[in-house]
Amino acid sequence: MKKIAVFADVQNLYYTVRHAYSCHFHYSAFWQSVSAEGEIVEANAYAIDRGDPRQQQFQQILRNLGFNVKLKPFIQRSDGSAKGDWDVGITIDVLDAAPRVDMVVLGSGDGDFDLLLERVAQAHGVETLVYGVPGLTAQSLIRAATRYQPIEGNLLLRS
Repeated sequence: MKKIAVFADVQNLYYTVRHAYSCHFHYSAFWQSVSAEGEIVEANAYAIDRGDPRQQQFQQILRNLGFNVKLKPFIQRSDGSAKGDWDVGITIDVLDAAPRVDMVVLGSGDGDFDLLLERVAQAHGVETLVYGVPGLTAQSLIRAATRYQPIEGNLLLRS
């Protein structure tokens, strides 16, 4: 059975699914879909901590599914913009996990991860699977992945 490490870029998934479909990403369906590929031996969800009770409830749902939820504080800049980027943290965790697994699953459409996926596939021979929203997932990321799974259908949680 394949050993799988899962990395979910919560902010990217939230905003791309909301923009494209006006709904939410269905993490339970995502977990089931990935589980069909093999055994999930590591699963991280990367989020921003705003201290909001609804957000904390959502984070607990992720934990109940099996995710290790990693949080960074929300930083509001003086110009009104916000910072809350997990790209480096995700990259480090993927590089650490790649030698121990057969497959790396990334939930994100962020093209910044294309070189990462190329590197772990080449250096460790792992299969890479990207879940991303069609039209909002970088083409370079789709090309870098072994496989691409569009986020649509049962991966959407409609209220």
